[in-house]
Amino acid sequence: MSAWKNLFTPNKMAYVRGKNRPDVECILCGIISGDERVEKLEVYQSELFFVSLNLYPYTPGHLIVFPERHILDVRELTSGEVEQLHDVQKLCLNVLDKLYSPRGYNIGYNIGSAAGASIQHLHLHIVPRYQRELGFIDIIGGAKIIVEDPNKTQYRLREAFRENSR
Repeated sequence: MSAWKNLFTPNKMAYVRGKNRPDVECILCGIISGDERVEKLEVYQSELFFVSLNLYPYTPGHLIVFPERHILDVRELTSGEVEQLHDVQKLCLNVLDKLYSPRGYNIGYNIGSAAGASIQHLHLHIVPRYQRELGFIDIIGGAKIIVEDPNKTQYRLREAFRENSR
């Protein structure tokens, strides 16, 4: 639950600069290994990939998909990993469509610090987008209002992945 304590304050920049981070070599590798210093935000696991909620989501259902293997660049994926990643991405979209009915998606990688990569482990962002999601508070306060409790989001997504991956 402590992962969500900072959600309602504009502190992502502190996180990007290395503050408020667990003292681990790689946060995503920490998720994979079950390291107790890392928040447990995962919602699904395939043979080669993990799906986790983003600690600082742009919208409800913001997911990150990352390989079990520690790599930095999409070009390092094997052909088998590429195929499975595509299947996992489709599963994520189906689950998010079912639960949240977004009007669109932003999907992509941030590779390298100049591109905004704050975690040095390849990960794909899947960000559901909704009509009129930018609000008054976002604009004047620099804060983000999340319309669903992230703990509820995690529970709902875990259940939906269980149902849809059979």
